[in-house]
Amino acid sequence: MYETVRIERDDRGVATLWLDRAEKHNALSARMIAELHAAAQTLGADESVRVVVMAAEGKTFCAGGDLGWMRDQFAADPETRAAEAGKLAYMLQALNTLPKPLIARVHGNAFGGGLGMISVCDVAVGADSVQMACTETRLGLIPATIGPYVAARTGEAKARRFFMSGRRFDAAEAVRLDLLARAVPQDALDQAIEEEVAPYLDCAPEAVAQAKGLLRRLGPKIDTDVIDDTIEALSDCWAGAEAQAGIAAFFEKRTPPWKRDG
Repeated sequence: MYETVRIERDDRGVATLWLDRAEKHNALSARMIAELHAAAQTLGADESVRVVVMAAEGKTFCAGGDLGWMRDQFAADPETRAAEAGKLAYMLQALNTLPKPLIARVHGNAFGGGLGMISVCDVAVGADSVQMACTETRLGLIPATIGPYVAARTGEAKARRFFMSGRRFDAAEAVRLDLLARAVPQDALDQAIEEEVAPYLDCAPEAVAQAKGLLRRLGPKIDTDVIDDTIEALSDCWAGAEAQAGIAAFFEKRTPPWKRDG
């Protein structure tokens, strides 16, 4: 059924949603976005599923948006660009509102949209070796559709430390920024995830779902107006000269025009 993700279930009701595009560092292609959205809907409707763990194959948790997919938007008309940005935005919303606890197992690096994938999870635990960055501005892009979720996770003040600069930071700083709940040695990651999963198996599933829904309503508002604003912002950015120059430089393995020497 899926090509870029897969779902595994155990007899306790724990489902693992695997990002399974390891050869591309789990970059979010159009197909992967669609399959993640479908998987979120499937898991949300499955009464046998009590907890969902988001994990990834390969060396990287998620490298962000697939740049080939983004490059395709340069030649598209505004309506098509907005539709493609909308697919990404509403996939993130589907994961953010999944009526099950969603726990991220961050074994490898997370860049760009990978931070968004972490931020839509209820809790994220990472290996202490991981590196993270909001890399979009280095490519002439902006972290638009992930923005509401990153800001909700970290708060605006903490987001200002990394959201615009594109700088890399380590797992310890990710904990201080509230992107990760904790960082553990790689060989302790599975045990740490199990420690996050186990308490939910003692809770009433419907009560957990209702509590999560209530918390989403009490937290920062991420409604259709907010999401549509991010869609427009990303679509407009794709049409801009900086994005085209930055992504062209990436594929041509050359320095973008704004990068300083040294």
